[in-house]
Amino acid sequence: MARAWEADDKAQFFRRLGKTAAELGDSKSTQDCPDIWEFDSGDIAVIGRDFTDVFASRLPDDVRIGADERLVVIPGNMLSAAKPDIRDA
Repeated sequence: MARAWEADDKAQFFRRLGKTAAELGDSKSTQDCPDIWEFDSGDIAVIGRDFTDVFASRLPDDVRIGADERLVVIPGNMLSAAKPDIRDA
């Protein structure tokens, strides 16, 4: 069965949403920084720590993680800082 949405693997990074982890004080290194990016396709990439296994047994009843999906965690202040860059629906 085909999915209703599929990521475009040919998309290019277009712009960062919000501020860098260093700007927010959430990283002391350029080697491991959470981030939020918009692709030229309009899709969003979230770079964070993989907590799929940690939260798998505690997911709400209506939440599913596909075999090719991961649950990532980013600092809350990073999403708040990105709010002005996120388009309204």
